[in-house]
Amino acid sequence: MALYLYEVVPADPGRDATELLIKEVDTQIGAAGGDLIEAQVTAGYRRVFVIAEYDGTAPPLDPATAGADQVAGPDPVRLVGPALDALKAARPTAGYLVEWDLPAELDMDTYLARKAAKAPQYAEVPEVSFLRTYVREDMAKCLCFYDAPDHDAVLRARGAVQTPVDRLPGLEDLP
Repeated sequence: MALYLYEVVPADPGRDATELLIKEVDTQIGAAGGDLIEAQVTAGYRRVFVIAEYDGTAPPLDPATAGADQVAGPDPVRLVGPALDALKAARPTAGYLVEWDLPAELDMDTYLARKAAKAPQYAEVPEVSFLRTYVREDMAKCLCFYDAPDHDAVLRARGAVQTPVDRLPGLEDLP
């Protein structure tokens, strides 16, 4: 089984429309034999990050049917952090998303080694919980999810592990 990332820009950035969009995306993923692992929505319902699991190659989503202005992906990703079974069972809620556009010279092995070496430094910021990361297999970017009291706490945690932040949106809490 493989994981894929879709980045969706809703045609109507509102709560109800975004909930419908996620339901339609879930339907499209299911019809293609996949499983929706999670959908995270940025504050203001501006973007939706969808992780899906497929046994094989993921198909593109139909933006018009999904109620989207734009859909990027599917891009193969690797989960870093919890095991996929644990993530599926717990479905932990994240409050913040850090997007990091990875440098072109960084390869997957170096990234993973650095992440493992730096992870214990999160203890310096105990009010922040690192939840999981999805790193694109093409090394274009990674998405790191956190539970934190505020934006500044996430920045302190990223500083503790000496890792950049390109974008740091808060996330909406959708059912």
